[in-house]
Amino acid sequence: MSVPRTYLNYVVTEYGAVDLLGKSQRERAERLMSIAHPHFRDELWQAAKVLYWP
Repeated sequence: MSVPRTYLNYVVTEYGAVDLLGKSQRERAERLMSIAHPHFRDELWQAAKVLYWP
């Protein structure tokens, strides 16, 4: 099942949990990257810089 991103409040992984309610796309990206697998965090930060920090 999928839901619109505006309906999503919490995301939980084995690396942490974040609350996304009311956050901007940039804030959501930062929070999701903070709970991603450490192996992928650098790559995700590089992609986010292109999208959210021109």
